[in-house]
Amino acid sequence: MPDDVLAPLVDLPGVTEAIERARAAVDSVLWDRAMRQRASDIAARSQLRGAWATSAIDGAEVRPDALVSGEALDGSPIGNVVAAACALQAEIPRNVDTFGKAPLQVISRLHAVVSVDFVSADDRGRVRTEREADDPLRLPDLPKAAEAAARLTALSRLLVAPTTAPALVVAAVAHAEIAVTRPFAWGSGLVARAMTRLVCASRGVDPDCWTVSEAGIFAAGRPKYTAALRAYQSATPEGLAEWLILHADAVRVGADESRRIFVDLPAAGTT
Repeated sequence: MPDDVLAPLVDLPGVTEAIERARAAVDSVLWDRAMRQRASDIAARSQLRGAWATSAIDGAEVRPDALVSGEALDGSPIGNVVAAACALQAEIPRNVDTFGKAPLQVISRLHAVVSVDFVSADDRGRVRTEREADDPLRLPDLPKAAEAAARLTALSRLLVAPTTAPALVVAAVAHAEIAVTRPFAWGSGLVARAMTRLVCASRGVDPDCWTVSEAGIFAAGRPKYTAALRAYQSATPEGLAEWLILHADAVRVGADESRRIFVDLPAAGTT
């Protein structure tokens, strides 16, 4: 096995081109001077839009305006999922620096935050011990608990290992590994989608977390997203390429979403 296991993924058909398109879209918004002047506003609204999209991907879809107003956070089962996603989004920026050094610690922290209303205190931030796991996407081949734990540990080592692979490849692998192994009894999908933001922020691609990659996944559609994760599970070159391209495209669309957020911002100094 080569030391740099991620580097060969760049050479899969279509991957380099998809990553270049995504980076160009992200760089376009990051270098926009007008947008830089509203950086904190864009970041805050990106979190909200990301929470809406990642919840909707798992089937907890609410009206965007109801989330903005707080009406959606009504204590219902769907409202609780959306509230968990909001808490997760708020936690991501606080953990960017630590993630680069101790990713497993951050992954556990994110799960502890997102799962408060869904698992017992003893299970928050801990890998599941049972065969069962909540699975809104209904992915096949759920790994046994021991395998899921081992793969999560291996992922954490991979995330701190040197690599020449672009950050978007690292982000895609982190996202997919957690999504398909489902290491937690509840909330693995929400944590998985947070990996894209964390890797991109910690590796300097999108340090302020403007890009709404979750919206890119939502725009692609749940069937296409699920199919791409299943393709990743196959571990074939074609399957890996399918996932890497979809993920890069989601980041590209997510960058465009951040520009739409900027356009929709009220004028500075107004409410």
